[in-house]
Amino acid sequence: MSDRPTPIRIEDLVEPALPPEIVQMMEQTAPMADQIELSPEAILGAASAQTGLSDFGPDEFRAPLEVLCHSLDTEADHSPMGRVSGFSQLTAFAANRLRIEQYIKDHPDALDVPIDRPIVIAGLPRTGTTHLHNLISADPALRSLPWWEAMEPVPPPEEAGTVEGRIERAKNGLVIHNTAMPHYARMHEMTWDHVHEEIHLLGIDFSTMLFDCLAVLPTWRSYYKEHDQTPHYQYLKRILKVLTHQRPPRERWVLKSPQHLEQIAPLMNVFGDATVVFTHRDPVSITASFATMICYSARMSATHPVDVCAIGQWWAQLIQDMLQSCTDDRDLVPPDQSIDVLFHEFMADDVAMVERIYKLADQPFTSGVKAAMDAYMSDHPRGKHGRVIYDLADFDMTAQERRQALSFYTDRFAVELEH
Repeated sequence: MSDRPTPIRIEDLVEPALPPEIVQMMEQTAPMADQIELSPEAILGAASAQTGLSDFGPDEFRAPLEVLCHSLDTEADHSPMGRVSGFSQLTAFAANRLRIEQYIKDHPDALDVPIDRPIVIAGLPRTGTTHLHNLISADPALRSLPWWEAMEPVPPPEEAGTVEGRIERAKNGLVIHNTAMPHYARMHEMTWDHVHEEIHLLGIDFSTMLFDCLAVLPTWRSYYKEHDQTPHYQYLKRILKVLTHQRPPRERWVLKSPQHLEQIAPLMNVFGDATVVFTHRDPVSITASFATMICYSARMSATHPVDVCAIGQWWAQLIQDMLQSCTDDRDLVPPDQSIDVLFHEFMADDVAMVERIYKLADQPFTSGVKAAMDAYMSDHPRGKHGRVIYDLADFDMTAQERRQALSFYTDRFAVELEH
């Protein structure tokens, strides 16, 4: 008999039932919201005051930051807590940027570090990307990004050469996250040391689809889609150089983000020798599960009642846009540097699929690598936190309509449909 938790349906997406301590925290934070100025000047000023630094490095980030601030200020359906947390997150990105640029000043040889032949996973959430990312990252020969490092790539000066302070702050931050959203782990487990995607590193250059997760931001989305993201991928590479310089010797990175699906050209412009793994699954089930996860996360930032239909339908369109971009641009990655992984095939034999990826990437798949992956799976059994029951009807959508709208993708990649 299985001892895994019974699957649940989240019933409070619209009217969140928050724990008393979270309600109290939100009430205490509310008066601060009126004092928040969502502008580049305020954010960069706060970051400089926090760090004592002033050099933000290359200026490509300033134009998107301007648009992002305007969009957050005028379009986001944010609660007071959402406004405060949005300002705090952008300030943290700016502070990280200042410390990265100071690190480069102190260690100019960091920019000489090669970022060669990364293995890049490009796929929507719920397509097996997290499991695949974790399996490959279990390989001690490869370099990945833990959560604590994504939150603070470079420590403050008094913690130079250490990781303990950043780890402790990452742990503390997740206490609030887990208290406010106790079912989140059923959808995506968050721990201080879990392998994270580089979307937070892209945030340090203020141009990433991560900001789509903050709120429905039409102006920001349009700007992001209309502008070449190559400069921002170049800044990502700059950060990876700094991270590798701080924690050598592993130099081959494992990267992952759904963003890459609609940024294949910029990805290959900057990481032209990458091996790219495209993961595929029935996008109808993905839409239902991801919309649920985004709406569940919105309980801390959106006004109540949460407009789940608006959020869910917005993300349905974003998912469609990303899959259209993937369909259009998939062949920009040469066949000898790419592989398409169908979800049902990956789930049938996950380690065998990793071995296929390693062969393509010319990465040694030794008995020690397999043992490390087996150990990871033993310590992290899939579904240990239980499942969530997803329903497109929660967002006033139907599977038939979504399946028809997304047939261009399922036909192109021969995706197995789920019922």
